Amino acid sequence: MVTEHDKVVNDENGSTSEPNYNFVFDPAHPERQFRFSDPKRVLTKKQRIFGAIWDAFGKEPEERRFVMRLDFFLFTYSLISYVIKILDQTNINNAFVSGMQQDLKLYGQERNLFTTFFNMGYLTGSLPGQVFINAGVRSSYFIPSCEIVWAVFVMCIAACQSARAIYGLRFIIGLAESSIFPGFSVILGAWYTPSELGKRIALFEMSAQVASMFSGYIQAGLYASMNGRYGIAGWRWLFIIDGVISMPVAILGFFAIPDFPNTTKAFYLKPYHRSYAMARMDRIGRTAHVPLTVKMFTKMFMTARPYLFTLINQASGFGSYTGYFNLWLRSLHKYSVPQLNTIPTGGNAIGLVSAYLISNLSDLTNSRWPWIFGATCFPLLGAILLTVWNIPDQAKMFANFIAYAGAPSQPLTVAWASEVFQDVAATRGIIMGFANTINYAMSAWIPLVFFPTPQAPHYKMGYQWAIACNCLQLIVVVVFLWYVKWERKHNGYIINEFGLPVVPLNGDVIMTVSEMKEDINGEKGMAERTVTISPV
Repeated sequence: MVTEHDKVVNDENGSTSEPNYNFVFDPAHPERQFRFSDPKRVLTKKQRIFGAIWDAFGKEPEERRFVMRLDFFLFTYSLISYVIKILDQTNINNAFVSGMQQDLKLYGQERNLFTTFFNMGYLTGSLPGQVFINAGVRSSYFIPSCEIVWAVFVMCIAACQSARAIYGLRFIIGLAESSIFPGFSVILGAWYTPSELGKRIALFEMSAQVASMFSGYIQAGLYASMNGRYGIAGWRWLFIIDGVISMPVAILGFFAIPDFPNTTKAFYLKPYHRSYAMARMDRIGRTAHVPLTVKMFTKMFMTARPYLFTLINQASGFGSYTGYFNLWLRSLHKYSVPQLNTIPTGGNAIGLVSAYLISNLSDLTNSRWPWIFGATCFPLLGAILLTVWNIPDQAKMFANFIAYAGAPSQPLTVAWASEVFQDVAATRGIIMGFANTINYAMSAWIPLVFFPTPQAPHYKMGYQWAIACNCLQLIVVVVFLWYVKWERKHNGYIINEFGLPVVPLNGDVIMTVSEMKEDINGEKGMAERTVTISPV
């Protein structure tokens, strides 16, 4: 890879201007230059303002056009797809409080068992799904096919007359959905740089909050307008409508998902864009995706890195209690069914705003762990208040809402993983699959033990468990940070200009050349170029 950093010298007064971009020469086509935004460049006022809102606006034209192309196709589709996934995953909770419990006589642990069987399916498919994707199966084929499968089985729940039938369907839905979150996390990490990835991963995962909001509004609307229509209960209409919405989104995935930069066949990426994408990743030191091998699979688990990451990635999720908010509301006996579905959506909105603000600050400061640490404190505070319990209802309402503000914690951890595991691309996918497997293995029994339905809404052990899990995450953040730094030093890695660990290259050739160029104001002058030629 050949890179050059320009310093433009003005003809009239000999002054210099800060570089706005640097070049990367394509080794396969020496005549081709890829222009990138220089991370140390001086931004204009307009770039600073709009770039703080969305990073693409703070880039130089060529890179801005490329990133916006990715945003339009890949990122937009990932958001829509994940909204559909969460909509189909969580609609069971809205249906339960909207007539399902009475119609099917579900007065035991059935509500928790619906989650348990879903988690069992998710647990079964999470790691194998990532092995398939990283071993060579195209994600652009695999993920949409899974979406079609779960859309069909979601609609089948509308016809169920017993909890037992729903258990089987929930298992299959979980199995089909298991590859979506880790799959998209790895795909996004393969296309976006550290200054771009945090907010996108956060908004991607926070689309779950949008889905939960939609689920509440959809169920409230269906209950008011469709309950009893054609002899079908409103809660059954929820599953039918969700399945119908999911199908066209699944079909769109065959065209929108681009796989990886070095394997993509996406219609919206021309050969030049593919080379540009690979140069962008190579420039920050992120390795290209290669098919997973048995040796790679075993080697990745020979260090503490994946285990510590799994703890930090899942600890707060183990103690999540936002899903029980509507049960507390129902216990007050002063809210209607539509209100039970819509009030918790205020928490989803809090999570969405928190995710954008905190993840954007993480990208701007080029740091992950302090913001993960801070986000974890919100659900910890809520869990402490609910553990006390003998507090006014207004305080309990605050405690339930503030828990949603911790939403950025997990997505920022995922973004962090793309950076600390950037040395082997296949590792990133397997680690996410492994973390998801542990998450759903724990989630299969945690609700039954710590949040049993008969104890609703006062889950005394549950809120104490939440405190323990959030405190554990705070501790592991510090331990993981220390271990990553120690491992970098032990392996002889260096930190590049993007703050990422890379293997130092030997045999670099440094040359200085001069040629006529234009500066950012359109004035011509002699450009002094420092060209570093490094082995690929």
